[in-house]
Amino acid sequence: MSRVKSVLIWAGIVALVFIWLPLMAIVWLFDRDPARYRTGRVFRKLGYAISKINPNWNINIDQGYLSFNDRTPFVMVSNHLSNADIPVISNLPWEMKWIAKKELFELPGLGWMLKLAGDIPVDRKSSNKRIAVFKSCSNYLKKNVSVIFFPEGTRSRDGRLNKFAVGAFDLAIREGVNVLPIVVDGTQSCLPKKSWLFEPEVYVKLKVLDPVDVSAFKAEESLALMNTVRDRIARQLAEWRGVSVSEVDALHGKK
Repeated sequence: MSRVKSVLIWAGIVALVFIWLPLMAIVWLFDRDPARYRTGRVFRKLGYAISKINPNWNINIDQGYLSFNDRTPFVMVSNHLSNADIPVISNLPWEMKWIAKKELFELPGLGWMLKLAGDIPVDRKSSNKRIAVFKSCSNYLKKNVSVIFFPEGTRSRDGRLNKFAVGAFDLAIREGVNVLPIVVDGTQSCLPKKSWLFEPEVYVKLKVLDPVDVSAFKAEESLALMNTVRDRIARQLAEWRGVSVSEVDALHGKK
C-alpha cells in the first residue's frame, strides 16, 4: 500500500480515537452496570470502526458459534498474529474484557479508554501478576461478562501456533466457566511488525468455535483442557490454509 494511503488511514484512526474518547466518557457517566458493560461495548465498536476504515482489509466472519446470550460469560481464547487481531475480533457482537499490558493503560487517549471500559491491566514485572489478573477476571465472570486471553502471550513471528500458557484454562476450571475458542488468520499480513505501512489487499478470516465444556475436566486437568482447545484452533488454521496440522503447529516434534 502506498505511503499516502497509509498516512490517510492512520489519520482516520487518530480521528476516531478523538471522537470516541468523549463519547465513552459520556456513556461511562450513565453506565450503571457494575461491569461497565455498555461502556466496554462502545469501546469495542471503536475496534470495529478501525477495522472498517482500512479499505484493503477484507474480513470474513465464518458462521461458527455466534448466537448466544451476550451476558453468558466465557473465558475466550484466541491465537495471536498481529496488533490487528484486536480490531478484527472487535467485529464480534459481544462485550468482553481484554487483558492488556499495564504500559498501555498509561498512554494518553488509549489508556484512558482502556480504564473507562474496565479492561484488565497486567504488570509483567510483578511477581504476583497472575493473582491480580485472575481476581479481576473472576469478578467480571461473576458479573456475567466474558474475558479474553491471548494464551500465546505474544504475537506469532511466523504465523504458526505457539505454546499456550495454562492460566486461562486454570481460571476456566476454577470458575466453572466454559472456554470459547476464537481463531483468526490473515492478520499477520495487515500490518507488518516494526512497520507503519499497511499492506494492500489483505484477506482475514475469523471464526468462533464451539465452546469447550469445562465440567468434563477436573481441577488438576487444566493442561488437558489447554491442549484440547489448542488442538481445535490448530485444526481450524490447518483447514483454512490447506495444510497439515503439523505445518501450523510450532510445537510439532517438540511435545
